[in-house]
Formats: sequence, structure tokens, C-alpha cells
Amino acid sequence: MTPGQDPRTAAARTEPAHASRQDGDLLSRFDAIRLTTEWLASPLSPEDSGLQSMPDASPVKWHLAHTSWFFETFVLEPGLAGYTRFDESFHVLFNSYYNLIGDQHPRPERGLISRPALSDVLAYRAHVDERVRSLFAAGRGALPGSLAGTFEIGLNHEQQHQELILTDVKHLFSCNPLLPAYRPAPPPSPRAPLAGRGDDNRAWQAHEEGIRWIGHEGEGFSFDNEGPRHRTFVHAFEIAARPVTNADYLQFLEDRGYDRPELWLSDGWTARQSAAWRAPYAWTKRDGAWSQFTLTGPRPLDPNEPVCHVSYYEADAFARWAGLRLPTEAEWEIAAEAALAGGATEGNFLESGLWHPARAAQSPGAEGSSHAGPQWLGGVWEWTQSPYVPYPGYRTLPGALGEYNGKFMCNQMVLRGGSCATPRSHIRTTYRNFFPPSARWQFSGIRLARDRA
Repeated sequence: MTPGQDPRTAAARTEPAHASRQDGDLLSRFDAIRLTTEWLASPLSPEDSGLQSMPDASPVKWHLAHTSWFFETFVLEPGLAGYTRFDESFHVLFNSYYNLIGDQHPRPERGLISRPALSDVLAYRAHVDERVRSLFAAGRGALPGSLAGTFEIGLNHEQQHQELILTDVKHLFSCNPLLPAYRPAPPPSPRAPLAGRGDDNRAWQAHEEGIRWIGHEGEGFSFDNEGPRHRTFVHAFEIAARPVTNADYLQFLEDRGYDRPELWLSDGWTARQSAAWRAPYAWTKRDGAWSQFTLTGPRPLDPNEPVCHVSYYEADAFARWAGLRLPTEAEWEIAAEAALAGGATEGNFLESGLWHPARAAQSPGAEGSSHAGPQWLGGVWEWTQSPYVPYPGYRTLPGALGEYNGKFMCNQMVLRGGSCATPRSHIRTTYRNFFPPSARWQFSGIRLARDRA
């Protein structure tokens, strides 16, 4: 979008070229990522862009500004001689949680920032983009080593906010009584239904006990919380080859899963009661039929899609009901790396344009049955039973960027694998996402595990 352009006008543009992990040109990746963010905002009106539906979400206008604030604060100010901030008030308005940088506007009140206008925020983005190009020109197309590392964090940071734009808009529109669509509905999925329901249609992957290595090391970007790579002992386990589907979860509902406190953790039962949870977020039952709200508006529940928008508490209760459990993050990473090395398929990502978890692919099963083939990464983030804590030997980054991950290592649970709203170039098997156990507005789902004798 150009500064001041109505996002609805920009929506007619074709999809931008998405950033590739293999593209070593930082400036080209910067341009692609910045364009994708604005493309995601383009279907929205200025009114849409300024609203905040709950304290955990943010207005799209704020996302557009904050991602620019990051590059201005951490790249342009230390790297471009004589740089002058676009607007001094933005330094506080669009600081998220960096206490070492200075004060922040309260997160639950971001929807009250009616000024600056969307046109001013877009002008801010254009200003930052122009100055970034000046910085590269001054370095003859390159950045100093220390600044290049920060710039890489900024690229991945903006990709995180691309996902948040989609999840926050979905929650916002689900609160609108008109239940508007963010984008037109795609064609129906061509994949055939699965043959069965529940455990009869769930293939298992077995892993022996032993000492394994997990965590990121070597080439390629990773966040600081993904390392150091270290050894961990795992007992023999089996893990499902695919995420839990809507059909699986419907059995839990039909067996009064939300009314049975013996299935729930104590905090989970309290959350279920206080929030009156009766089904996953965005599910609605009318005239005996279930539907779900999507970014294309309401549509009938597809029993073969991965269940999504469940909290950790719901995921854990479902696993208990099934007589199984959630995997640890070590088990998840070990299994994912083995499965992908063996040719497992991937789910859909942001680049698919679906922005909704797709049906699992199929492979023939025994005696003519049909099983979902092994599927890892994409589709839905998968809750693990692991708390978000530091790996052995973990050290936060120096300075304000040390606040990016480390200070949240309390009262959060780890999710793995990425979702239909995650850019493909942003995810890897070592990626550690984290949210409070009651969070439901993300594309969060379930993969089951069990112990082996």
C-alpha cells in the first residue's frame, strides 16, 4: 500500500512474492516481508484496522506500526548516522514490552489509539523502508555483522506479526454480529474424507528410549530460546502420525467431555467454568449441526480437518479422555525430524492463502482402510506438555533484545510445528512457540502420544 491509500483499494493487487529462507539477500527479503505484511492488511478498512477485540490481541494498525518501530529502534537508530525518528510519540505508542527501551502504552488499550491515523502509520512504514534502503546503500549492499544479526531478528519478528494479524483479525471479526469474511472462500478441498474416526484412523510412530539431541545449532537463523543444542533422555514412546481431527474431537464433546471435571486439570476446570467453554473457540451449534467461524466467514464443520482453537487445558482434557497424553517437546522434535526425513508431508502455511487448517493427506492402510499419512509442520500449532523454560546453558541476548524471549519463561506452555498462518520460511522443527495454557485464539491443535512398555 502507498501512504494514505485505502487498504480496500490495495486489496485488488496480486499476492506478493513471499520471502524465502534460501534467499541470502537481506534487503530483498526485507522488501518481500514488508510487502506481505501490507498485503495481509489490504482487505481491511481503516475502521477494521484500528479495533482491538481483547487484551491479548492488537489492532492491525498497531502491528503495522510496531514492526516498523522495531527496525527504527534496533536497526536505524544505531546503524544510520544522523537518523531522526519519524515521530517521537511513536517511540512509546508502539513499544511492545521492551522496558530497557522505555515506557509503553498499555497493551489492553491499544484499540484506543485512534490517532495516528492509518494513513500516518503507512507513511511511517514508508519512511522506515526508505531509511533501511539508505542504510544498505551506505554499506554498499551489506550490513555490519552485529547489525545483520539484529536485522535478521527483525525479519523473523515481522513474520511473527504476520501470523498475529491473521489470528487477531479472525478473533475481531468473530466478535462482529455480522460475522464478516476477511477474504472470499476458497474452492472446497479435493481431498477425500478419512475412512474412520478416533483411534481406528490414527497411525502411530514408535521411538525407542535413549539419549537424544534436541535444539538448534549450525547454519540458519534461530531464536535464542531454541538453543543451546543439548542431550536429553526420552523413554520409549509412540506419537500419532497426524493431528487430532474435528471428528475425533466431536466424540469428546458427545461424551460430555466439557462436563466431566475428572478429565480436567484443576486450573483448566476453573478456566472452563469461568469462561463457560462448551466447544473450541469459533465453533457454533445450530439446529443440531456444528459450524465454525473462519477468515472466510462461517462454514460447516469439516470432520476431517485438524481441530484448532483449543487451549492447552482442552488439549490435555481430550488426551485424558482418549486414555493418552500430549507429547513432550523433546518427543515432538525427535519424532518430527525422523518423520520429515522419512518423507512425511507438511500441512498448509500462510503462503497457501487458505489461512485455515486443511484436511490431512491420505495413504492406504491395512485391509483396505484409509489412514491419514504422516503430517508434520503447518496446519495447526500443537500443544506439548512441556512448560516453556530455558534449555540447559541458555543465556539471553545482551541488551534490550534479551527481553524478546527469556523474560516470558514462566506460566507458559510450548507449542510446536507452525500453523496455516505461519510463513513457511519462518518455521523449523526446533522452533518453540509459547502461550498461556488458557489461550485459544491462535490456530492451536493437538497431537497425541503414549508410553511404550
